[in-house]
Amino acid sequence: MIPFLGLKDINAKYREELLEAAAAVIDTGWYIRGQSVARFEEAFASYCGVKHCTGVGNGLDALTLIFKAYMALGKLAVGDEVIVPANTYIASILAITECGLKAVLAEPVEQSFNLAAEQAKPLITDRTRAILMVHLYGQLADVSGLRALADFHGLLLVEDCAQAHGASLRGRRAGSFGDAAGFSFYPGKNLGALGDAGAVTTDDLQLAERVRALGNYGSAKKYENELKGVNSRLDEIQAAFLAVKLKYLDRETEARRNVARQYLNGIRNPLVSLPAVPSFEQHVFHLFVVRSPERARLQVHLEQQGVETMVHYPVPPYHQKAYLGTFPECPLSTVLHQQVLSLPMSPVMCGADIDRVISAVNAFR
Repeated sequence: MIPFLGLKDINAKYREELLEAAAAVIDTGWYIRGQSVARFEEAFASYCGVKHCTGVGNGLDALTLIFKAYMALGKLAVGDEVIVPANTYIASILAITECGLKAVLAEPVEQSFNLAAEQAKPLITDRTRAILMVHLYGQLADVSGLRALADFHGLLLVEDCAQAHGASLRGRRAGSFGDAAGFSFYPGKNLGALGDAGAVTTDDLQLAERVRALGNYGSAKKYENELKGVNSRLDEIQAAFLAVKLKYLDRETEARRNVARQYLNGIRNPLVSLPAVPSFEQHVFHLFVVRSPERARLQVHLEQQGVETMVHYPVPPYHQKAYLGTFPECPLSTVLHQQVLSLPMSPVMCGADIDRVISAVNAFR
């Protein structure tokens, strides 16, 4: 069976460096908010091209703490509206509603699966205060259009970069286009820890300080709690692992793009629609997602051919029990959720496995 991701093989390449990094942290005797976290935050801020990076517990916390921080700064209030794509993972929406904000779902651009200014603009009301753009599957959303739209209406622009580490446009990387951005370093991400981890990037010092305090029980100074915070801190050992893997992120991105190029050039099946990729600079191929009106049969066929696939995501957020009756139906997003299928995508895929996937897809009838 060709694995969907091959996570064990990805980390095996860096095994010795990861062991050395873990040992170094163990030997320091300092395991929370120490030098490993500080060094990674500095390195990742530099990589993204921003002034500040704050490590947190996971990607959901990163987004939630951004919104909580803006509320603490008086830029958001309970009941304010945040526009967010309807076909995103539920975490994007959970971060909004957890803060007492109202998520307003926007349909994506069908070809890119991402939010664009044209889709967001009609949803702006006198209660809209922010747009959360999600770089879904690793491809940048309409960063220029959404930035201009947000600026024109005086809105905050927040990035969900959970799947887009390193995606760029004209030399700027994901995490630098919005007023703030949330990253996940879940193990399966393009830059993955060996456990849960996340970060917030921004050029706004006030926001960075609020996020850091909120993630530390609302405390900027020990035993002085100025805010009602939570416990969400990037572990020292995960930061050390991430610092190792960050050195190789661009190389792994190019390996993913090589897999994608071969898929795009080799898959020729009228029952399977390939993703629209305006430029490889903008896409880091966290996932390679195709569409088919015969998805269920296609997935069974590929499994029989020894190809593991996944569906991202089988149930849209507005159909989940947690949100039933909360949002209106989003017809395009519903169709996308019924048709999308993710093919194997890994920086350690060999040429023979890529060819087998292509042949298996093309053989589907």
